Amino acid sequence: MKLSLCNEVIAEGRDFAAQCQLASALGYQGLEVAPFTLGDEPHKLPPQRIGEIRRIAEDAGLRISGLHWLLVKPAGLSITSDDLSVRHRTRDVMHHLVDLCAALGGDVLVHGSPAQRRLPDGNADMARGHALEILAAIADHAERAGVTYCIEPLAAPGANFINTLDEAAAILRQIRNPALRTMIDCSASVQMEAEPLDKLAERWLPTGMVAHIQVNDRNKRGPGQGNDPFAPLIAALKRLEYRGWIAAEPFDYVPDGATCAARTIGYLQGLIEATP
Repeated sequence: MKLSLCNEVIAEGRDFAAQCQLASALGYQGLEVAPFTLGDEPHKLPPQRIGEIRRIAEDAGLRISGLHWLLVKPAGLSITSDDLSVRHRTRDVMHHLVDLCAALGGDVLVHGSPAQRRLPDGNADMARGHALEILAAIADHAERAGVTYCIEPLAAPGANFINTLDEAAAILRQIRNPALRTMIDCSASVQMEAEPLDKLAERWLPTGMVAHIQVNDRNKRGPGQGNDPFAPLIAALKRLEYRGWIAAEPFDYVPDGATCAARTIGYLQGLIEATP
């Protein structure tokens, strides 16, 4: 198991080099990058800048584990819009982000972005069809690029489309491309799933559909800063010989981003070391 930090946690007031230096000093092995932290048009980063970002991370002893929060910038994107031009623009951005992930040496893209996949009150079935058409195209592109594109189940009411692993799995079975998979976001899962986190891992990891884990408490803080237990999940991941990334993704940084990141990795490493 490899521990990664979602970079927006420590982005405020720090350039990318400082983020990498801090994450590495805390003991993280990877940085999971939110593209909007790289600029207003991250899908248009020139090759020179992409190479520079990768070198900065590697010089700090980190890997770019992947990308998440994909469609925040540029504004106006949607995979469910009834506007064909919006969907084409969104698909183009997603294609470029797949290429960006591959060029940075990343393994996985996490498609959360609930606002950019929201189903309308009317014509929900048509909107779902639009989303699946785009996801199928992106899966083909991800397969060629050698990266994994993950659909992230997210909790209602923030998201009204793909709230559970069962819903994500139904899409995977329909599209049938091994480069398109799903993942477990702990905060969303404890709110939406009937099973606890360890049982979810035991049920879903053997299917091969789950390619990534993000850890956070249902209170949106880091693991160990709320009431959700993570020891059973870590034990299950060890039993299942999970070798993918575990990315820390708190949203509420208490008392601040750097301290939250430090507490999170200390808590996780303690659980990993204490679990047979």
